[in-house]
Amino acid sequence: MELAAAPLFASSASVFNSPVRRLYLFSRSSAPLLRKSGTNFQRPSFTRNHNAVFKVSCSLVEVEEGGLDDETCELVNGVELSIGEEADDAIQAYLFKPVKNNNGTGLLLLSDIFGFQDSATRDFAYRVACNGYNVLVPDLFRGDPWSKERPKAMFEEWIAKQDFERISKDIYTSTKWMVDEFMAAGISKKLGIVGFCFGGGRVIDVLAQDQGGCFGIGVSFYGTRIDQSLASNVNVPVLFVSGDNDPLCAVNLLKYVEKSIGRGSKVLIFKGRGHGFAHRPSSPEEDEDAEQAFTEMRNWLHDGLVMNN
Repeated sequence: MELAAAPLFASSASVFNSPVRRLYLFSRSSAPLLRKSGTNFQRPSFTRNHNAVFKVSCSLVEVEEGGLDDETCELVNGVELSIGEEADDAIQAYLFKPVKNNNGTGLLLLSDIFGFQDSATRDFAYRVACNGYNVLVPDLFRGDPWSKERPKAMFEEWIAKQDFERISKDIYTSTKWMVDEFMAAGISKKLGIVGFCFGGGRVIDVLAQDQGGCFGIGVSFYGTRIDQSLASNVNVPVLFVSGDNDPLCAVNLLKYVEKSIGRGSKVLIFKGRGHGFAHRPSSPEEDEDAEQAFTEMRNWLHDGLVMNN
């Protein structure tokens, strides 16, 4: 059944960026087509433009007969948002929306400690959006992410200043905003949630609290500070991706959490890989494994979220 075009961002007091031109979830003319180029993902340059159309090309592995091709995954619309009930306490976020092959499915992407403006996180979000998903990346650290320029000795002091209760509330607010916007567009679908490192650990927190209310599936890349006691409260399948040489994400912990969750959850371990390889590959060998991890994630989301929604 074909859905009628509808605004993705309904007018509401929860969004404080009124100058932003409204995007359309199923618009056939929301942006001019740009000329197609090669099939390898090109890192885009990020600007502060509040409503920019970026050209993205990426390598695709067919996920179903007649699946996606390069031409259907060329344009991604990026928009900066402020989300919240009060303007002075708004959450900054970035939304990536595919223009041409939008599948009407939303994903919440939780960043690592380097925050939502980090280029590796945004590159990854673009690639996911390129495959049809509407990806929201909130600022978990309220403008104070960890920086590589800071002395490592300061890390514990920095992480102690991050209010986990506030972060949980911000994730809830971001989730509710996304659900409300999709409902305003006449779409009732479960969301997916994906996280890296710090965000990967929060995937379990969120799903345990949500218990299948808003989210239908999860992906945790080398999650840190995972509370294994919450696993039995998770009611949806989770894909865990990590390396066996990652001191921050023990394989035996992931396997325990996977078993506790059940529901078809899966642990995918890459031999010899350390922390961050899937979204921050640092060698040709890591590039290859990062591509495989991305493909596994994409197929997991497609089969468990798009096909079941």
